[in-house]
Amino acid sequence: MVIVNDLKPGTSFEYEKNIYTVLNLALNKTAMRQMIVKVKVKNLRTGVINEMSFTGGDKVQEANVERKPMQYLYDDGDSLVFMDNETYDQISIPKDRLKWEMQFLKENSDVNVTMYEGEVLGVILPDKVDLQIVECEQAVKGDTATAALKNAVLETGLQIKVPLFIQNEEVVTVSTADGRYCGRA
Repeated sequence: MVIVNDLKPGTSFEYEKNIYTVLNLALNKTAMRQMIVKVKVKNLRTGVINEMSFTGGDKVQEANVERKPMQYLYDDGDSLVFMDNETYDQISIPKDRLKWEMQFLKENSDVNVTMYEGEVLGVILPDKVDLQIVECEQAVKGDTATAALKNAVLETGLQIKVPLFIQNEEVVTVSTADGRYCGRA
């Protein structure tokens, strides 16, 4: 058991039969009341982010969420198949649980798969990935008064905005947190 006052960002805990990871924490103590602990959490089973309030001193069950390095192999239609790098065991994760992550995965990508007591919770992507542009608008001459951007489609189907100097077939670095262009690879 963990006292909610001791929670930190990145800590995982079990509460009301759900697994959560802490994103942010705020402690509010006034002279007349007990401490209120507001925790911004992400439900690891559903991916929903919400805020929970606890009274100072409340306890929650700590969850030991395991992260296994795995390699993305292929898309089998309804799910994505990953292989454990050590044992070569393969697991399938339904596509509907990985809608955001699918935009950054290409075959043979290395990722961390999160598991809790044998249950697969999701995929942790690297902070940035390198992807190739397959379709890109042409730059308009004279359109450089400000930091002008144009549309581009990446090899995974993700649509992003890139600077005017980027051309078709170039490899660019994209942030997996917000899906934005970070630079040339």
